Amino acid sequence: METAVGLAPVGRDTVQDRVYQELRRALIGGLFAPGQVLTIRQLADALATSTMPVRDALGRLITEQALEAMPNRTIRVPPITLERIEDLLRTRVLLEGEAMSLAASRMTPQLLATIGVIMAEWEEMRQGGDPAAVDREVTLNHAFHFEIYRACGSTVLIPMIESLWLQSGPLTRAAIYAFSEAGAQDAARFHNDILSALHRGDGAAARAALVADISRPFAYLRDKLQQEEAA
Repeated sequence: METAVGLAPVGRDTVQDRVYQELRRALIGGLFAPGQVLTIRQLADALATSTMPVRDALGRLITEQALEAMPNRTIRVPPITLERIEDLLRTRVLLEGEAMSLAASRMTPQLLATIGVIMAEWEEMRQGGDPAAVDREVTLNHAFHFEIYRACGSTVLIPMIESLWLQSGPLTRAAIYAFSEAGAQDAARFHNDILSALHRGDGAAARAALVADISRPFAYLRDKLQQEEAA
């Protein structure tokens, strides 16, 4: 059988792909603040690459609504607004709630054990009392949720949920800092409620615990924004 003419061998990924994945990771992890202006040159210098792959990656992220192009040709992380908070929360509750409910009936002892290990590390981190452990908390939070979501059996839901996390990352990190400033407890107890429901195979309870978990930071940011606007 003849091979297609004109096709050249390619590597597993390109510089553009690697730049895109790194910026995507940074957005999900909340490394960029809401409203932060990004420049192609600064990002290229930080990533030790040329401007072209950065420009390409930013274009993809704008299409995914994780970033927005401004009239003056600058690019920024979408700011926190009441409308954005409500829209993201509503959509995340719908999609992630469905994924959680579907996954509850598909849990295996091995998967539950893996999720338990994540929770154990989370508890250990909390006991350490390190105020600078936000990066690790964000990483554990992502790992906890997606270990469960990937068990839902839907190849359609997962990329949609990933897109929502890409858009929510800066808000989630802002909420973590706000919780810390207010002396509030983190989300580990909500995750324990989810894990308990999954052990019972109770999809409705797992969904309810998830809704409480993801609603909390959005509600906190909404109240904080409303107070600031009133002041």
